[in-house]
Amino acid sequence: MNKFAVLLVSLLLSACAQPPGADLSSQQTSTSNLSEAQNRARIHTELAADYYTRTQYAIALHELRDAISADSTYAPAYNMFGLVYMQLREDKTAESNFLHAIELAPNDSETHNNYGWFLCTRSRYEPAIAQFNMALRNPLYPSPERALTNAGVCSLKAGNQTAAVAYFERALKLQPNQPQALSQLAEIYFRQGRYAESRTLLLRYFDVSRPSAEALWLGVRLMRKMGERNAEANYGFQLRKNFPDAPETRLLLSGQYE
Repeated sequence: MNKFAVLLVSLLLSACAQPPGADLSSQQTSTSNLSEAQNRARIHTELAADYYTRTQYAIALHELRDAISADSTYAPAYNMFGLVYMQLREDKTAESNFLHAIELAPNDSETHNNYGWFLCTRSRYEPAIAQFNMALRNPLYPSPERALTNAGVCSLKAGNQTAAVAYFERALKLQPNQPQALSQLAEIYFRQGRYAESRTLLLRYFDVSRPSAEALWLGVRLMRKMGERNAEANYGFQLRKNFPDAPETRLLLSGQYE
């Protein structure tokens, strides 16, 4: 079984936002250091994470109940509870589980990141960004670029483009091929008229990620601004072919480039 990276995801906040993953690695210790009860809780939590990635939420909840029956102090189980209930739109239950996971493991960056994403999707931007920053305080956090990218998306939603740019640039310094940060920053640079820089980032995005409708639409508009008609037509063809029902395709067909 893999370690359940769930990224991406239905994009809830923006074109290329990165939702939380079910990665439990930052809360795991060597299985040899776990008690028998903790190991049973770990196994059930990992099974729950696997079902979560398949959107089989009822089975995931069953596994999580078995996990906390084995060890009621196993923090990753409550983190997963939060993710599942978040998808089920049971917000009070989701939040209480995220908070309990943080109470049990206050330095766990993945839970802070996931809780921050939950808050951001509920338009609670200031506390969300605070959670992402708490995730970043842990020098052992294995994937800080995720929290940085999420903080950037949330800053955009809050109307703070300057902060968003700073977060995306920090994410790309740590992980130059972080796709969401690349596409988001490319869009911002385009809107700022920084077309050459936008193109550089967009091409890097296409090198590391399957094109999204949002990225192809950016490509259409960017190449149009730069006068590269063949490239514009190529991106437009891909958009119409691969995403015929996307809002971006409707904008293309109606000629609404601005």
